[in-house]
Amino acid sequence: MPTSTRIHGLLEKERALIFPGVYDALGAKLVERAGFPLTFISGYSVAATQLGLPDFGYLTQTEMVATAKRVCGAVTIPVIIDADTGYGNALNVIRTVNELIEAGAAGMFLEDQVWPKRCGHMKGKRVIPVEEQVQKIRAAVDARKERDFFIVARTDARQVNGLEDAIRRCRRYKEAGADALFVEAPRSTEELATIGKELPPPLVANMLEGGVTPLLTKHELETLGLQLIVCPLTALYASAKAMQEMFGLIKSAGTTRSALEHLLPFQQFHDIIGLDAYYDLDARYRPSDRLEDD
Repeated sequence: MPTSTRIHGLLEKERALIFPGVYDALGAKLVERAGFPLTFISGYSVAATQLGLPDFGYLTQTEMVATAKRVCGAVTIPVIIDADTGYGNALNVIRTVNELIEAGAAGMFLEDQVWPKRCGHMKGKRVIPVEEQVQKIRAAVDARKERDFFIVARTDARQVNGLEDAIRRCRRYKEAGADALFVEAPRSTEELATIGKELPPPLVANMLEGGVTPLLTKHELETLGLQLIVCPLTALYASAKAMQEMFGLIKSAGTTRSALEHLLPFQQFHDIIGLDAYYDLDARYRPSDRLEDD
């Protein structure tokens, strides 16, 4: 197991890290420009934006790896990938780890739900036996070898079996080699405090707007003993609301003329995607207009 990854390095500099989730390369660029040290690709968001479907296990490994490759290639900050259950058994996990590392990912979340999984804050979840998940984490660690890849073991047992079982599972997952632990969907500040007290760091807190876990600040969560604070769906919900409002305006008013202050200006958007650099690159390789002599 590597002694340090990019994520370990960030945690050595800051006691707690807060970072938004994204679903495409543009979102990752905006996260990087905002000054965040890392970002996260949410399977919920990718399923919604690429397939128009809920987080019900429809998203495949191939689709997630392809998204990871595009996003990781667009930014320099580390990107952690939501790898769901690893898309199968321990052997599938090995392939998933290798594919994500080749795509440029800095880490993964690996959960213990029965496939097809569901969003961690939805009803009807089921979890696999703890021993099966232990073997999947061991497989992930073995597949990583000495490469720079941060493995987060997530349990969804809180909703299914209660907090005590979730904590017991996480202890086993840490023994199996996980770099960080993630108890999904705790229901109160008291439960978050128990997680921070009972489990070794680093620990993940999932700040999902409208979910079952209370929305706390970075400082509040750090005080409770959690170090990796992800806001996975903020970008998705914000962009969906903005599009819904703009599409409604176009339908009702026939123009966006009254709402230009809610849109990024033409040139500012081009700055985000680096258009001027591509103009320069195009000019460098543009063929001369002069005809060669016979």
